Amino acid sequence: MYDYQRNNIYFAQAAGMMESICEQELIQLGAKNTKVAYRGVYFNADTPALYKINYLSRTITRVLAPLRNFHCKTSKDIMKAAMSIEWNSFFSVEQTFAITSSVNKSTINNSLYASQVLKDGIADFFRTKYEKRPNVDTVNPDIRFNLFIEKDKAILSLDTSGESLHKRGYRLLAGEAPMQETLAAAIIRLSKWDGDNPLMDCMCGSGTILCEALMHYCRIPAQYLRKNFGFFYLPDYDEEIWHQIKSEADKNIRMLKDGLITGSDKSQLTINTAKDNLSRLPFGDKVKLEAHPFQHIKKFENGTIIINPPYGIRLGNRKEVESLYKEFGDFLKNRCNGTSAFIYVGDPELRKFIGLKTTKRTPLVNGKLEGVLLQIDSYSGSKKKKHQTKEKIL
Repeated sequence: MYDYQRNNIYFAQAAGMMESICEQELIQLGAKNTKVAYRGVYFNADTPALYKINYLSRTITRVLAPLRNFHCKTSKDIMKAAMSIEWNSFFSVEQTFAITSSVNKSTINNSLYASQVLKDGIADFFRTKYEKRPNVDTVNPDIRFNLFIEKDKAILSLDTSGESLHKRGYRLLAGEAPMQETLAAAIIRLSKWDGDNPLMDCMCGSGTILCEALMHYCRIPAQYLRKNFGFFYLPDYDEEIWHQIKSEADKNIRMLKDGLITGSDKSQLTINTAKDNLSRLPFGDKVKLEAHPFQHIKKFENGTIIINPPYGIRLGNRKEVESLYKEFGDFLKNRCNGTSAFIYVGDPELRKFIGLKTTKRTPLVNGKLEGVLLQIDSYSGSKKKKHQTKEKIL
């Protein structure tokens, strides 16, 4: 019996600064006894909840099922743990596997070396039993394992997600500085947008925010396009429960209202990429896309704007980016009455060029960029008073 079978404890990996957001979503999807840790959340789940979390979660990146916890000071300890596992109960010699390792404050100070030792242990097991070994495939393996070593303790896990959950399957092409799907989903969650007003991304790039907004509103499972999950390889995998979970989730999908989600970008080529990505999702053709800069939009009132503008790090000239932020601030002030804007800024220093008071700032990481999500509410006159009264009531 493996550790996850004894205690039903799993670990959900999260991107930087998104742990609490992930915890909230996990609880909604059936997780129990959640505990936030660095870059993730520990939780309890029964089999249906485990499958549901993998299929529906929009913000976590992986779910690990611990197989063995063991004392680890040398490579011999890794090899000993490897030889204690019946690897053929997870996958066959004809299938491929990959190992991800991380080490922290350990005498084993090289993660690649740790992976190599575990790989050798798995290979030795199969050679002894079948006189042949399975191949490693680091790009698209059938099954993935994770080895985490901290000080003299190690956890060996099976990745129940398989491919990282941020990969939805709709984004075959990306722009020059794409936002990760899990971050876009987290921003939509933080915006509290649920289709009660129109949503616009006027710097949509390859359309990640639009795709995530579409999936959120239409209740399309985050992994609707995925064919393979790591939990398929658990020895106690229950195909009947999986099909039931999937069927129930898919029945909740609803149509997108005409005109509810719109996007634009100054580049027609970029719009074509966004259109291509959206076409892989149900109702993607109902998202209205136009090729023009936001300065050409006459007005957008009583709605929600979510954008990921250039940061001036990889894209464009810094002065041009600063000017862009100022123009966008003027656009919000003069043409977006009654609208809440959520702006992800990869370089927090750019915030000041918008020139408007922020309602809220939330630190969030996009890859290696430690950015911040700005909320700016563009209300004026009686509309502003009405909104403030509503907030007090809530």
